[in-house]
Amino acid sequence: MIQELRESYGNQFEEGLLAEIAQVGTFREVPAGHKLMEIGEYIKGMPLLISGVIKILREDSEGDELLLYYLEQGDTCSMTMSCCMGQSRSEIRAIAETDARLIMIPIRKMEEWTAKYRSWRNFVFESYNNRLNEMLQTIDSIAFMNMDERLVKYLKDKARVNEDNTIRNTHQEIAYDLHSSRVVISRLLKKLEQMGKIELHRNYIQILDL
Repeated sequence: MIQELRESYGNQFEEGLLAEIAQVGTFREVPAGHKLMEIGEYIKGMPLLISGVIKILREDSEGDELLLYYLEQGDTCSMTMSCCMGQSRSEIRAIAETDARLIMIPIRKMEEWTAKYRSWRNFVFESYNNRLNEMLQTIDSIAFMNMDERLVKYLKDKARVNEDNTIRNTHQEIAYDLHSSRVVISRLLKKLEQMGKIELHRNYIQILDL
């Protein structure tokens, strides 16, 4: 575990902190599609992502989802931090976008490390700032972008985090993430295909020129 920590967080954390994380952290491997956190659950630990991608979703009163942001290698979830520090229930759903490897940090250590390690404090504040900026981008896209623009951004982000121009999601799954309907998403995807931007296949979407 310590070597993987050095590779992912060695440029952020001092050796003493890395050693403590390795001592108290719990290593987990999760497959794509696995639900790591559910809305309403009490959070028992904070994830440090070693590899893979996790998507963070919000849910409205009617049960419809909205994609907030992705977590990638070297990231953690600031909303999880908030719930941990306040010992409150989770307000987000976390699902592995790809196969992922992570280390779960016990809640009791978070406050201790904030006082003990400057690098941990900086990491926490930077994580809050990064996730806030990503949520603001999501709000901006909802408020100021048309659905076709939001769809293009979504496909680009998917391709980037997965490092693959093949999008293996159904039209319904994309509609859930964008808080839209399958009919609307299918129509816009067909329009993008007619423009030569993508190719639609039975089980996947191939990005050509977005």
